[in-house]
Amino acid sequence: MKYDNEVIFCIVNEGYSQTVMDAARRAGARGGTVVRSHGTANAEAEKMFGITISPQKEIVIMLVESSARDAILHALYASIGLDSPGQGIAFSMPVDGVVGVWKPSDAKPTDSEAPETPETPE
Repeated sequence: MKYDNEVIFCIVNEGYSQTVMDAARRAGARGGTVVRSHGTANAEAEKMFGITISPQKEIVIMLVESSARDAILHALYASIGLDSPGQGIAFSMPVDGVVGVWKPSDAKPTDSEAPETPETPE
């Protein structure tokens, strides 16, 4: 079975992962995984972007359908971009294969929905 998926990574200051997920869900994401991390930006990067960079980060990882990617990225930019207190950046990458993901279209018919099997004469 072919899945058309992307993985979106959104890196934000600590404490903003729920804001990320709220925006992403409104745009079509179903869920995500939060990983706590530590940034390594230096003073030169702070000067270049004109912001103070907090070293404590959260990375939100979301597997999304490719058709929802752009809407989710735009929602993240609007709610948690570099100009916000969360100072988030987001990017996506294509995913070649997926296992362990259930989609409604994968559902097998229940007994009442299953087509009748023709009887064979004995």
